[in-house]
Amino acid sequence: MQISSRFSVAVHVLSLLALQQPGDELLTSERMAGSVNTNPVVIRRLLGQLKKAGLVEVRPASGGTFLTRLPQAVSLLEVYRAVEVVEEGQLFSVHDKPNPACLVGRHIQSALDTTLQRAQTALEQVLAGTTLAQVTTDILARGPETS
Repeated sequence: MQISSRFSVAVHVLSLLALQQPGDELLTSERMAGSVNTNPVVIRRLLGQLKKAGLVEVRPASGGTFLTRLPQAVSLLEVYRAVEVVEEGQLFSVHDKPNPACLVGRHIQSALDTTLQRAQTALEQVLAGTTLAQVTTDILARGPETS
């Protein structure tokens, strides 16, 4: 099991938008999908979630997509919350219906609750302290390598 890739794809898309320069070709879902190497439908779904969260403006009919705020004003926690469907305190889940007749099965959830909540809180604190501008700065620092 792992957390879905929606978050990393959303940060990828927002990084493309943040690095867009005036005069560049408009960023359509097709162009973004080419960078992510996925289907444009996936990008359009994510853009809908990001738009609903107030992070992007989408102009229909190939009008392009734009950030609504400066990259330094967008935390990764906002992005995470916009695209991941995780209730507060519910990032981690224990398997369904452990055997209540078993000592471990009966108590595994309560034994893990505090630890898993602390882990989710730590993740959210790191994401809250990281901005889209920091991600794009790191991308640019890595240089224009080609494969």
